[in-house]
Amino acid sequence: MDLLFLGTSAGVPTKARNVSATAVIEASGSHWYLVDCGEGTQHQLLHTPLSIRDLQAIFITHVHGDHCFGLPGLLASAGMSGRTQPLDIVLPAALHDWVRLGLVASDTFLPFELRLLAVEDLVEWRNQTLQVTAVQLSHRVPSVGFVFTELNPEPRLDIARLEAEGIPRGPLWGELAKGLSVQHDGQLLNGNHYLRASRPPRRVIVCGDNDTPELLANAAKGADVLVHEATFTQAVVERTGVTFGHSTAAAVACFAEAVGVRNLVLTHFSARYQSDPRRSPSINDVRAEALAHYSGQLILAQDLQRYHIGRDGCLEPAG
Repeated sequence: MDLLFLGTSAGVPTKARNVSATAVIEASGSHWYLVDCGEGTQHQLLHTPLSIRDLQAIFITHVHGDHCFGLPGLLASAGMSGRTQPLDIVLPAALHDWVRLGLVASDTFLPFELRLLAVEDLVEWRNQTLQVTAVQLSHRVPSVGFVFTELNPEPRLDIARLEAEGIPRGPLWGELAKGLSVQHDGQLLNGNHYLRASRPPRRVIVCGDNDTPELLANAAKGADVLVHEATFTQAVVERTGVTFGHSTAAAVACFAEAVGVRNLVLTHFSARYQSDPRRSPSINDVRAEALAHYSGQLILAQDLQRYHIGRDGCLEPAG
């Protein structure tokens, strides 16, 4: 499973960072999922190998524009690219009419079924390879984090079960290994029932805006990666006296250290943090504050950078 950041700025874009959007990519390397879709997301996609045709679902964490204003353009481009497969979008109910009316008002025709699902009603979303659930967070408006868990990763035939049930080796095993259903002795055998995971499933949490990291205490246990906003440093908050419902790098780092998160990715940085370390405040201030409280693998997300979760559980830049 990989992560590719399409936007890492908070509120407004900068010359180096677009607004919020994160791609979660299956281990297969083709199918992918989008968390948030800030303005300009489709432009960012042009600089990646990702195809809108391979997009499996979109998940929007909350209603603020820097997390959703890119949706209409992305959907229109998906239609013009020839996509025909249905597309699920899990998003706040308050945005459903906005999406529909925007498409109607702009005379946008989609040659695929658009299925809008209310995040408030989400128990789980799943397909053959991933399960997605939501965690309630704390922000100025309702906000969630999405938990992506692999299902039956790298499946292999359950040989012990096949032999115990007397299913003979040969073509039947080959069909079942593909997950196909086959007939045997008058019974229909479901291939998925004879496959088992060859490694532990990876679990990744991608959060919306949140000023209380502790709300993730249960979800973060055993997670391979936590992606969380760090809009400000503590020094800026102490000077201004406001957080606008966001977290500091120190708060997130302290939480991640306490619950034992192995890989922490910080994102959604205020535009005030310069990339040049000679200017103040700089993005290095965010890194230094987090490292003062966290001893695991720390990454400050960069636009268009792809990260891979290795078999050892370590998150590293890919390519």
